[in-house]
Amino acid sequence: MNPFPLPKQKNLRADCAWVIYQILEQGKSSRECLERVQRRHNARDNGWIQEMSLGVMRRLPLLQYWLRTLLDRPLKGNKKVIEHLILLGLYQLQFSRVSQHAAVGETVAAASYLGGAGLKGLVNAVLRNFQRDNVGDKPIDNPIIESGLPKWLYNAIEQSYADKAEAVREATNAMAPIWLRVNRQQISLSSYTQLLDEAQVGYTLSTSHPDGLILEQRQEITALPGFEKGYFAVQDGAAQLAAHLLGAQPGDRVLDCCAAPGGKTGHIAEVTPQLDYLLALDADESRLKRVKENMIRLKHSVDIKQGDAANPSTWWDGVPFDKILLDAPCSATGVIRRHPDIRWLRKASDIDKLATLQRDILDALWATLKPGGTLLYATCSILPQENKLQISQFLNDTPDAQLLPVIKTETRESPGRQILPGEAQMDGFYYARLVKSDKSV
Repeated sequence: MNPFPLPKQKNLRADCAWVIYQILEQGKSSRECLERVQRRHNARDNGWIQEMSLGVMRRLPLLQYWLRTLLDRPLKGNKKVIEHLILLGLYQLQFSRVSQHAAVGETVAAASYLGGAGLKGLVNAVLRNFQRDNVGDKPIDNPIIESGLPKWLYNAIEQSYADKAEAVREATNAMAPIWLRVNRQQISLSSYTQLLDEAQVGYTLSTSHPDGLILEQRQEITALPGFEKGYFAVQDGAAQLAAHLLGAQPGDRVLDCCAAPGGKTGHIAEVTPQLDYLLALDADESRLKRVKENMIRLKHSVDIKQGDAANPSTWWDGVPFDKILLDAPCSATGVIRRHPDIRWLRKASDIDKLATLQRDILDALWATLKPGGTLLYATCSILPQENKLQISQFLNDTPDAQLLPVIKTETRESPGRQILPGEAQMDGFYYARLVKSDKSV
């Protein structure tokens, strides 16, 4: 399908519909689309566009179900974007604080900005019929539609978590809190919370995160105290566990693999500043720019390289690493609550490919690890195929790999710690810690 260009003239709802269209029809990420649109709106309107477009992602099966009952036949070609405008209108009417009058009137007007002036009557009729017939209040006997998830992911969660499946789905659809990680090399946690108190910014602390806190309300991050001074980074609580589980020691050579955008790299540098060497590696050159920007703001000195993790000969100097953090490419099914577009960008067929890639990288990096060294395997996935099944198979196939448990209940058959979305307000995440046996012992 031909990509639909961003409307020449800005309009709040037209631009929001364009974002939805790009995600669902062109497979673009919400981050990429929102960056383009938000350049031409103010902060308040940008917040609205993000809330509405991601809200549509969370409720998409239900919105599409309603659309099918209200639209005689699908729109095609360049008219297809008007369907996405209607989805936005339905979401406003049923789930937002937008007034009913504005949800209909402003959405109808936005059709002109999308080249659909002749379809304004259709948009108006669909939204008015939705209101008049109370379509949103009619029960739907379909748990998959009500879940807001694609069928394949709904079934995968059901199969993997049985009695916990409903709680996992609910947490996946919830709004994620904003976690901060205080940069202990620049300021102490207590001193930073004092700055937040003075700025009247509410927060809660976490007993299991010595550098972390959770904001009570969503905030403009760059306006928080000390942003420019590098006093903190935005990092979910689950991701904040990585540096501590890795356990790097002064004098160690450390590799953070698949490091972009650099959150865990920065935390490793903060927890153990006396490292001999810290390398942040990523295959994506554009994302490495974010790593560089973050390291500069946080005032960390780190070696940053572009390279294929599965092919160390192109970037490794041959000196073994004491510690390796492998934040492996994955389905990102554990962070859907934070990036709801992932559920529509990811396909069931992707999982086998990702599992193969993860294993290729594991095998390649294992050769760069010093005997007696530790590799921490991490994903932001909740799917066993990428996590405990992956590590269990690696242990069976790798004679010099030993499990160093993260939690007491681990076994070689069920290794690692699986964090589920919403657990202690964290994202879904998986950790497994492996030690390379020292042949000299």
